[in-house]
Amino acid sequence: MVYKGARGMLSYDAMETLRNTNEWMGASARAMASYPLFAMIPSPFFKVMSAWGRVTERSFARMVIKPDWEIPPIPSADGQDHLVYVEPVIRRPFGSLVHFRVARREPMARRVLLVAPMSGHYATLLRSTVTSLLPDCDVWVTDWHNARDIPVSEGKFDVEDYTRYLVDFMKHLGPDLHVVAVCQPAPLALVATAMLAEDEPAAQPRTLTLIGGPIDPDAAATEVTDFGNRMTMGELEHLFIQQVGFKYRGVGRMVYPGLAQLTSFIAMNAETHARAFRDKIVAEAKGEGSEGDKHNKFYDEYLAVMDMTAEFYLSTVERVFKKCEIAGNRFTVEGRAVDIGKIRDVAVMTVEGANDDISAPGQCVAALKLCSGVPEKKKAQHLEPGAGHYGIFAGKSWRINIRPLVLDFMDEHSQHPEQTSRPKRLRGMTGPGDTRRDPAEEDSKIAV
Repeated sequence: MVYKGARGMLSYDAMETLRNTNEWMGASARAMASYPLFAMIPSPFFKVMSAWGRVTERSFARMVIKPDWEIPPIPSADGQDHLVYVEPVIRRPFGSLVHFRVARREPMARRVLLVAPMSGHYATLLRSTVTSLLPDCDVWVTDWHNARDIPVSEGKFDVEDYTRYLVDFMKHLGPDLHVVAVCQPAPLALVATAMLAEDEPAAQPRTLTLIGGPIDPDAAATEVTDFGNRMTMGELEHLFIQQVGFKYRGVGRMVYPGLAQLTSFIAMNAETHARAFRDKIVAEAKGEGSEGDKHNKFYDEYLAVMDMTAEFYLSTVERVFKKCEIAGNRFTVEGRAVDIGKIRDVAVMTVEGANDDISAPGQCVAALKLCSGVPEKKKAQHLEPGAGHYGIFAGKSWRINIRPLVLDFMDEHSQHPEQTSRPKRLRGMTGPGDTRRDPAEEDSKIAV
């Protein structure tokens, strides 16, 4: 164990050293190639070198910086712009419940808890989702913390702890709530709702919307599920689990490093990323780049990664993907079986993307079959044509097509329906094969 821990710490520090070295090389190239003297040389070499340095320095620096939420002001019907304040409501060692308070605005009828994924990126990955919901809803989000900054003395954090956090957050916000779980937490949000249904029925949310989540990973194979089935738990622990180095507060904690996760993300779409960075360097060299261009906005978020605790990563792979405990309704928390069939009073909706290569169609909609106690009139499903994983919660598909359906679903099953002039689109919503409207173009084909 001592040898393994020391080796893990050496590997972690080696990755950080490599990142730091590339950041330094980018900064050095930028500074050196920007000397005024080199402007007299009739060659594009120094402009390209400076551009490469700027892009490289920024990219590798972003990997250890938590992005800000930067939520823009929310316009209102009276013509005023209302500032948005990000306020932690509950602080826990491994995650906080954050409220987006809109200044000088009365509470909205729709109260939404966005359950953010803990899969290598910060909760700010849902920034555009939050921004799109704020004009019509009061919004809270689960803001998970970077494991490298959590002292070992705080103990472990696995899928059961994650589920208990969700239960506590839902209980705190009360029953008049709509829960929207995006991607990885969808199965655990389903389990947390089932726990409330059995223990405190009055604290259940009104609706539960599951977006692109692996409820039943075996329902449709993807590269992610194939990888999980191909590797043994021993191989995963040996190859990917490392120990936080001395640079961070969580020194000694066993983690699945964000840099390792980022490497796998990029490898899945290596050609797309290479082309994006090549085009960005050319644009910078021509003087056409800007601070707020699409490349910087996307990669400032995409490259900002966080470590997961080793126990959370390994228990997710083993229990959700390999043993399919949730898909088989066999999940337990502290040895106690959780029966998803106990959910009866919560309306459940699933959203999938037809081109989702992370959580393929069929994986998420499996939740509806598990919710055997929910009446059919309280169930809904939507398959978005032409949409990939990112698009169903943050791209054009979400903004134009999915968001209105989700809001209508909330209103349909709320005690206090929101009165809006927008025509409802929930009635007649269909699943696979819906061709009544043109597919929205994806904002990005990059997997997240």
